Amino acid sequence: MVATLQFLGAAQTVTGSKFLLRSPEAALLVDAGLFQGLRALRRRNWEPFHPPPAEIDAVVLTHAHLDHCGYLPALGRQGLDCPIIATPATASLAALVLRDSATLQEEDAAYAARGGWSKHGSPEPLYDTGDVERLLPLMHPVEFGETVTVDGDTVVRLVPAGHILGSAVAQVTIDGRRVVLSGDLGRGTHPLLAPPAPRPGADVVLVESTYGNRSHAEDPDDQLADVLSRTLGRGGVAVIPAFAVDRTEIVLMTLRRLMTSGRVPVVPVFADSPMALGALDIYRSAIARGSADVRTSLGGVDGLFDPGDLREVHDARDSMAINNPGIPCIIVSASGMASGGRVVHHLKHLLPDPRNAVVLAGFQAAGTRGRSLADGASQVKMHGRYVPVRAEIVQVDGFSVHADSDDLITWLASGPDEPDVVYVVHGEPDGSAALARRVREELRWMAVVPEHNEMVRL
Repeated sequence: MVATLQFLGAAQTVTGSKFLLRSPEAALLVDAGLFQGLRALRRRNWEPFHPPPAEIDAVVLTHAHLDHCGYLPALGRQGLDCPIIATPATASLAALVLRDSATLQEEDAAYAARGGWSKHGSPEPLYDTGDVERLLPLMHPVEFGETVTVDGDTVVRLVPAGHILGSAVAQVTIDGRRVVLSGDLGRGTHPLLAPPAPRPGADVVLVESTYGNRSHAEDPDDQLADVLSRTLGRGGVAVIPAFAVDRTEIVLMTLRRLMTSGRVPVVPVFADSPMALGALDIYRSAIARGSADVRTSLGGVDGLFDPGDLREVHDARDSMAINNPGIPCIIVSASGMASGGRVVHHLKHLLPDPRNAVVLAGFQAAGTRGRSLADGASQVKMHGRYVPVRAEIVQVDGFSVHADSDDLITWLASGPDEPDVVYVVHGEPDGSAALARRVREELRWMAVVPEHNEMVRL
């Protein structure tokens, strides 16, 4: 048997990251993400996993976003029973994310059953909270720079990726070949995290391409200040769908900067996501103890995330109360692409009013409600009903914590050697193709955009 690599997700799509490395000695899965967005992609989550999860010797988790870790409990349900290698922060955040994911799935299934709008007679979640709790003891925290040996010939080392707290680039040596998997790469301008480490030495590289054909706006402040001032000035509510992990923290820091400088009036800011509030606590703790991937220039955590009138919403009843808050305010709520969670209920009530605004803080994957809103939809479907879109919709890309096209090329070139091949993954087709073209033309390296389920020799 020769060593192989198989692309079980995030090939010509931006979700569902799963990459299987196999040698005669070991089977290693790097990331186990949920497919999100288009229905055809989401259906893949329900397909039996091959190979049987019991055959996997270890899982490497690059970071705790749902499209990289959210399939783990489904694997556990199918027999996964091996170490899950991740940084300590990723292990903590993944526990939060997976518990929240299971709870939301259970709630959505129950809501669909009560409302009768599901196509299934008895809607079921992909996994439940029991599946998550059975999986979490498999987490094997590893610090940046340490090495872990898996079944003799396979060695794993993690270095900082600068994307979210604990995020890592994985260097896997298997059957004598060095494979580097970028996970999701961050930007050097991240306000909380240190920049990504230089690319480790590699024979084969897998690089993400979420923004493979785009460059970021440098600063979101002006665009955000304009839409918030307009909205609050006409007595409206601004809803900011924001990923619970990292994006909420950055949005709150930005709101603090705009309000303390007087560019935006101080109004109540509701942070309405139990998962985001849990993530805030993990970030505060990491900053206080000086975690290895946190910027040393932050100067402490006191007030860092408080714009002036921060109101943390824990209880579901309090969340329902701000569906119609009755005062100008800002609601920051998950999920970031409006694909689930409390923000969907807020949008259902607030989208029909033209005084309000929805601020899309970053990339919106195809097939999500956020993408529909960004593309100018006049109505969106939520909980079985169509809701008219009369609120102002503004997309602010400057919040993204993904590397853009230039950042990705710079990171690839930062390594000590030229790889034999670069596989461009975790992007929509146009973005992946554009980045692969840049790698071929500018770096003069071989670059390939693989297909879903394609297998290659290492």
